Amino acid sequence: MKNKTIKAIDAIQEAQKIAFSPFLFQSVVSLRKLGVFNLIFEKRNEGGITIDEMSKELSISTYGLGVLLEIAESSNVVEKDENNKYELTKIGYFLNYNETTNVNINFTNEVCYKGLFHLNEAIKNGKPEGLKEFGSWPTIYEGLASLDPEIKKAWFEFDHHYSDFAFEEALEILFEKPPKTIYDIGGNTGKFAISCCKKDENVKVKIHDLPGQLKIAMANAKENGFADRISGYEIDWLSEDPKITTGADVIWMSQFLDCFSKDEILKILTVSAKSMDEKTELYIMETFTDRQRFDNARFSLEATSLYFTVMANGNSKMYKASEFMELIEKAGLHVTKEIRKVGENHTILICKK
Repeated sequence: MKNKTIKAIDAIQEAQKIAFSPFLFQSVVSLRKLGVFNLIFEKRNEGGITIDEMSKELSISTYGLGVLLEIAESSNVVEKDENNKYELTKIGYFLNYNETTNVNINFTNEVCYKGLFHLNEAIKNGKPEGLKEFGSWPTIYEGLASLDPEIKKAWFEFDHHYSDFAFEEALEILFEKPPKTIYDIGGNTGKFAISCCKKDENVKVKIHDLPGQLKIAMANAKENGFADRISGYEIDWLSEDPKITTGADVIWMSQFLDCFSKDEILKILTVSAKSMDEKTELYIMETFTDRQRFDNARFSLEATSLYFTVMANGNSKMYKASEFMELIEKAGLHVTKEIRKVGENHTILICKK
């Protein structure tokens, strides 16, 4: 057990931080949305700004600003000098201006926050009980197209942010031996399929997804001028007997399998293996928890697992690579190559029959 030597007073302090962490989180959200962080940062060359000056510029009461700034100051998000002028700390700066942090805060607040209240219920029932805050779908994927614009925006920005960092490098790896036909499994908005078509003028991509996502993907493909090379294939992997056609040189799954339970992943891999011949390669790109260099990356992934539990489907998570290795073998496949640090946090597993 780590931290065996931690002092009792320090342990209590950390425990109290956890107990009141939702208050701090929502205070940070408010300080961002109200423009307080932006204003403080703008005044940095003037030595900061007082709460009275903020009140006048933002038309917000000193009381309202005070309660937000007090908890932010005690949490080292802002600091106040002897003239009662506020400035952002490094933590405050990154909370407001770091792209990854921005994406994570919006995803947590817009997509997950209300639903997390139902986490206990979700753990007991094995269902995404928090999803009832948005609608009555069995999983979030059926409802994506129907989510409120702000929620949908936060969801897609979170999904794309982590994959976008890796896509450019992944494309280089994928097209080392240029495939003619790619099956993009769980193609979402069609962003990767479009990138493939821009990368190689001869490649054709068949996106496999639910009807709602497929409609968006095909519209995007047409808008980008690739309607002749990007096609769609409707599939529900949770149906009793899903099938995909043969003929792919590459089957591509990026941040897709983590949306399913282990039994469901095995089912998907087995169905995919049946469509493969001895030349077909299956590419799996994931952010495995046991392939992360930094503790904060692993922590973020483990937090994301709770999103799957309470909001997405109730039974999936961010997995370890070792867990995937077992499932790949059970599906009658083997890993021919493992490529780590793709876009820093991703790993690509290349599989064959």
